[in-house]
Amino acid sequence: MKKRRGEAAGSGKTIGIIGGTGLYRFEGLEAVRERRVKTPFGAPSDAIIEGRLGDATLLFLPRHGRGHRFIPSSIPFRANIFALKALGAQWILSVSAVGSLKEDIHPGDLVIVDQFIDRTWARPSTFFDRGPAVHVQFADPVCRALAAVLHEAGKLEGLRVHMGGTYCCMEGPAFSTRAESNLHRQWGAHLIGMTNLPEARLAREAEICYATIAVVTDYDCWRSADADVNIGDILQNLMAGTDSAKKLIRRAVGAIGLPRTCACADSLQMAIVTSGKLLPAKLRKALRPLIGRYL
Repeated sequence: MKKRRGEAAGSGKTIGIIGGTGLYRFEGLEAVRERRVKTPFGAPSDAIIEGRLGDATLLFLPRHGRGHRFIPSSIPFRANIFALKALGAQWILSVSAVGSLKEDIHPGDLVIVDQFIDRTWARPSTFFDRGPAVHVQFADPVCRALAAVLHEAGKLEGLRVHMGGTYCCMEGPAFSTRAESNLHRQWGAHLIGMTNLPEARLAREAEICYATIAVVTDYDCWRSADADVNIGDILQNLMAGTDSAKKLIRRAVGAIGLPRTCACADSLQMAIVTSGKLLPAKLRKALRPLIGRYL
């Protein structure tokens, strides 16, 4: 089996950071440059900002594009994850605004998600719709090792951070009805959002460790008839929560280490069903950053 670039101890680590409004880069980055990547799935949401922080290369990608141009359903998820993979990302830290479905998860809190419920329907959810047939394990959709690092970093920063929680991902762009909000609570979901799927699933197909830092901006509309979601409050809480997420990430970057020993790093090893001989050469070439080590 081919050795993965960057997996050996002592080699460089590259961390993708997918953020929303307000998280396009850090202050104090060194060797900052803008990267534009062409992918078989079109252009990413925006140019990727690359910079060095300590011993790590950070790749910042604004999920909605700078200026918030893409609604959740229109985000080019496949191009985003493919571009980060092509630039060498081994980890992705996803920072996402969410609504709370639990009384004890307050606006301003951070949650390190460990499960997802997928209620999206209008988004391509795999790199491999044209082949090969690939069936990745997704029972545990978040890298446990990476999630643990993020949680510990949040605690050390003195932030109110919860370890674990189920993120229900809806299609949007409208917020939930009250009936939907109560249904999501009955399902056991802790959070409601619009952006982490298929993002997490694509990261697994790309053999990238993925974890979510959910920034709680509000209570969803289940809470009472007079506590409906207000976009002004959401944006205000999001800015404060993004500052907390930046502090967490800065500390976590130094604690993330190589080599990766989690299953994420080899998630395609037993997942590809189709023989490489059956794939057109053009398709194999296009998908080489994903499947090149196997086919």
